[in-house]
Amino acid sequence: MLPGRGQDGRATGLARILGCRTAWTPVGDGEFFCPACGGDRNYQRMTGRRRFTLLGLPVLPRGETGPVVECASCRRHYGTEALDHPTTTRFSAMLRDAVHTVALAVLSAGGTCATTSLETAAVAVRAAGFPDCTRDQLAALVDALAHDTGRVYGEPCAPGLAIELHEALDPLAPHLAPAGREAILLQGARIALADGPYTPAEREVLTTVGAALTLRAEDVSRLLAAARTPS
Repeated sequence: MLPGRGQDGRATGLARILGCRTAWTPVGDGEFFCPACGGDRNYQRMTGRRRFTLLGLPVLPRGETGPVVECASCRRHYGTEALDHPTTTRFSAMLRDAVHTVALAVLSAGGTCATTSLETAAVAVRAAGFPDCTRDQLAALVDALAHDTGRVYGEPCAPGLAIELHEALDPLAPHLAPAGREAILLQGARIALADGPYTPAEREVLTTVGAALTLRAEDVSRLLAAARTPS
């Protein structure tokens, strides 16, 4: 007999006699982004009770475990923090709404809503997921916002506008790569520059956008300067 073979055999035999089993109980379900599948999948949220087993039969409770999230497709288990990641559908909607909010904020700060700015904004909003967006619709929305809030065109970034930007961008920023966060800021910068150099109000709005996207102040300054250079 080889050295150690006896001990290994006894350990294997003991494992077949004694063990631990978890019985899972579903407590909820929904849809989430499964990291293993790489897409949106249904899930079950489950809690478990662990028991010692003797010859495969449960005999003594060992306590509770979980909760966990089980993918309905691949059956892998994840911690409940997996539900913090938005589904693909939700992420697309968040990105679309963020671009739309930034465009309206920059147009409101611009003070003139020039045709070139409106068209640049409409192109960005259509690309983000509003295919029917027109410059006339954006102009009407900017007018409505000014009327509802009493905001004056071209004024600095008022607290209400800053709150709107943070509400749209704060939930999105953790799920965007740095290049994606920079792209949103650059879109806003191009809208502001479509009718001429940045106004102080536009620059303040764009600085607020950068902060909401968790970009460093020096990176915001670099990107705003880069947007002024023709590509």
